Amino acid sequence: MLNILRNGTPTDLPPLLIVHGLFGSARNWGAIAKRLGDSRSVISVDMRNHGESPWYDSHGYDDLAGDLAQVIAAEGVAMDVLGHSMGGKAAMMLALTRPELVNRLLVADIAPVTYAHSQSHFITAMRAVDISALKTRADADAALGANVADPGVRAFLLQSLDLRASPPRWRLNLDVLEHEMGRITGWPDDVQGSFDGPALFLSGAKSDYVLPEHRPAIKALFPDAKFAKIPDAGHWIHAEAPRPFEATARMWFD
Repeated sequence: MLNILRNGTPTDLPPLLIVHGLFGSARNWGAIAKRLGDSRSVISVDMRNHGESPWYDSHGYDDLAGDLAQVIAAEGVAMDVLGHSMGGKAAMMLALTRPELVNRLLVADIAPVTYAHSQSHFITAMRAVDISALKTRADADAALGANVADPGVRAFLLQSLDLRASPPRWRLNLDVLEHEMGRITGWPDDVQGSFDGPALFLSGAKSDYVLPEHRPAIKALFPDAKFAKIPDAGHWIHAEAPRPFEATARMWFD
């Protein structure tokens, strides 16, 4: 079972499942989960090979969707599902393979397509940090800065560094994530069926992850898909525009 964080209490509204992206964790969504929890129960998960969840040798979207299905089954009721990036693909696969478990779907800045980019350079950068020599978060930021220029990206990655552990460790299965990167940035060719329920594809206006040419692929799998953009936000829309993102999610799910 995946590690989960809970916010809110059960109400007449369906519970909400929040699924983070690559290198993320449930804690990344803490503020939004807490605010959305004012009207419903909210469960945020650490995906496999992330955070405090178990590590496995496989990291395909069939695996990730299966993990999410197990979480929902344990709750005993269908849920609304919000997924960002890798988590958005996992949420899509869940809706396609186990539609009875999903009420409404919000996919944040990702499409059911294969992307040409790789995130393995971030794994290389994390591996290059001698974490055994680190004493403070500032030390870690300086060390990671040798290979990651963007301070926002460094801050995000460092949320997965546990300096209190003995010895310090990354709460990421870097070996498997690197080995499975092609599956993470990809999308299976043999996906069957469709999800006929409500699905919102929400993207950042400055992001190039969801393009007009992706819409036929989205509509083929999600015929009731709606599309929206948040101005002045890129791929990390929940971090770059948290209040507009929260307001949109609240409107969609409530």
